[in-house]
Amino acid sequence: MKIYFAGSIRGGRGDVRRYAQLIESLRAYGEVLTEHVGSKTLSAQGELHLPEAHIYHRDMSWLAEADVVVAEVTTPSLGVGYELAAAERFHKPVLCLYRHHPDQRVSAMVRGNANLRLNEYRSASDVATLLREFFLKLPQTAKRVTVQT
Repeated sequence: MKIYFAGSIRGGRGDVRRYAQLIESLRAYGEVLTEHVGSKTLSAQGELHLPEAHIYHRDMSWLAEADVVVAEVTTPSLGVGYELAAAERFHKPVLCLYRHHPDQRVSAMVRGNANLRLNEYRSASDVATLLREFFLKLPQTAKRVTVQT
């Protein structure tokens, strides 16, 4: 199974450790095409050594190739929003995760979209449960590997 992980880069890198943990958890379910999102060496400036058109075409290719999309949406990001819209257009199953925060709300464009599965979490244990449930409920056509429970 190929997994596209989306997390904020230019919108803010405050959750990079959380992204790395999510990516590590996702490896139990398949190949994560976007592991660089969890890299501590990637700054909020992004991949400056690559032309932006290259990044766009590469990421859109990965989105088209992916079987599923998992996004961490706690930190608002135009890029992640764009990726979610593209994933919906490509008819990909999408799981959006956000950390509980009493003063912050996820965009209505995400919350109100019935095509996206949105779940709040408070702990790594919550994330593990949410990932397991998401992957177990995938349509058979999207499953290419056995899900580890």
